[in-house]
Amino acid sequence: MEQPEYQVYYEDNRSLFEKLWDQAQSWLADLLANWFSSFEPSSGVANGILISVIVVVVVLLVGAIFIVGRNYRRKQDFRDNKPLQSINEINWSFKNHLAEAKRQEELQQYSLSTRHLFLALLLYFHEKEWLEARIWKTNWEYYDELTRVNQSSAEQFYNLALIFDEVAYGERTMEQTELVQYKNEVMNWLEETEYSNHS
Repeated sequence: MEQPEYQVYYEDNRSLFEKLWDQAQSWLADLLANWFSSFEPSSGVANGILISVIVVVVVLLVGAIFIVGRNYRRKQDFRDNKPLQSINEINWSFKNHLAEAKRQEELQQYSLSTRHLFLALLLYFHEKEWLEARIWKTNWEYYDELTRVNQSSAEQFYNLALIFDEVAYGERTMEQTELVQYKNEVMNWLEETEYSNHS
């Protein structure tokens, strides 16, 4: 009959983490040995690969959390920001805003030009009765109204509105090349809509 002190010697006194780590190393070594017949499993190689996999997973998780957090913050800003700041802006026609956007672009005030391009688009939709422009409304409310009229237009509006929000509220400085791309998107949309309405 075995003595109790010998039984204590055979007990595993490692922590749960150490046991799990050893099991993971053993599993990975066996997996590598099955995949590569010339591979001789050793805890050093399995340990290195396991650490590398964990580092990659942690980096991917941190990146995913960062992207999700940034998108969440942008959506919250989108829900709260009101594009029309004064009664004068809503009293202008979309053509007035287009003219002002061009003037600001010539003055190299690209952020202000972006603002007027977006307001031109917003007021154009108001004229087409796709949405109802009001000073107290947010871009989220405009987006919601547009989804009832045309889902694809609403998605395009959403993307333009996100850029507008970043520029209008100081998170982003618009460069000339970015403005040209933004302006082309707005103008192509206005021209397509005008063409489809006259055909």
